[in-house]
Amino acid sequence: MRILYLLRKELIEIFKQREMIFILFVAPVIQTVILGYVVTTDVKNIPVQIVNLSKSRDAHRIINRVAASPLFNVRTISGQPEDYEEVFRRGKVRSIIVLRDDFERGSPLIHPPEIQVLMDGIDSNTAVIAAGYFNGILKQYILQDLQKTGREMPMQARTLIRFNPELRSINYMGPGIVALLLTMISMFLTSIGLVREKEQQTLDTLLISRLTPIEIYIGKALPMAILGLVEMGIGIFVVVMVFRIPLRGNLVYLLLAAVIFLFAILSYALMISTFCSSQQQALFFSWFSMVTFLLLSGLFTPIDNIPRAFRWLADINPLRYLIQIIREIFLKGNGISYFGRELLIMGLITTVVLSFSLLNFRRSVSK
Repeated sequence: MRILYLLRKELIEIFKQREMIFILFVAPVIQTVILGYVVTTDVKNIPVQIVNLSKSRDAHRIINRVAASPLFNVRTISGQPEDYEEVFRRGKVRSIIVLRDDFERGSPLIHPPEIQVLMDGIDSNTAVIAAGYFNGILKQYILQDLQKTGREMPMQARTLIRFNPELRSINYMGPGIVALLLTMISMFLTSIGLVREKEQQTLDTLLISRLTPIEIYIGKALPMAILGLVEMGIGIFVVVMVFRIPLRGNLVYLLLAAVIFLFAILSYALMISTFCSSQQQALFFSWFSMVTFLLLSGLFTPIDNIPRAFRWLADINPLRYLIQIIREIFLKGNGISYFGRELLIMGLITTVVLSFSLLNFRRSVSK
């Protein structure tokens, strides 16, 4: 019962600051929408320059196909060779497509042109994807040309994509953004909680009250856990309604994973607050920790890309498992039997962090 009074006190202290209402309920919606449109791996409107040195009819048809594709943004079409390295240095295009005739093969009116694709490799990901796009357009053109003559390719690969057939990157990134916002709000607000009490010299009042250190600890963490779950609900509503991301799984499993994750993050944030003597220090350590959690979570890059020497850092990162579980629930509709191992690992991490944080908190208040 005494914890409920402390819970009420914490909520009143949070909501009496008007700017906190904006941070808690408006900012997450704005961030989710902006990040949903910005944080995407889709590559579109690639700036391209086409240099047509061919008189072949096929060359004009290929140029028309590239220009009509939404994947490419054809800036210029010229008929004269240029210093292509200088064109890339100016940075106006990412790709140059050169079409020229091979007169050794015969008349250009009969034989298709030679095609050279030059890529700016500074952004290696865009370069590889753009080359794949162009090869796909060229392959489709060849297939249609063969079909006109009554012939077919001797072998073709047919790809079947499950769970995200449209290959929308927002379907993959959106659930991860929800986990990211949950981490940010929970860690920042919690880490400055005890430090604010120290600065306002109200922590001593709590210590001489009837509240035990464990009750003070729970009373500090519980309001943030409740607010964190509210933030997650807002984020899920936004990504489902605005970005039309399918939600195929059971929200009860998602709630269970979020609760376990929240206890781990809140315990870590409270541990930061016991080490820090000012809110600025707490915010610095929280920001540093959040960036580390984010980069090792698999949100932007696959976990398999992390060198084995540092893979253990990802293995003890609870955000990694939450993002994995959220994606499985959203996109695959999997039940707990498919991610039970991840839940157990996250629960073990939570137990270790919670125990260490609580022990450190009891030591700090006993001094």
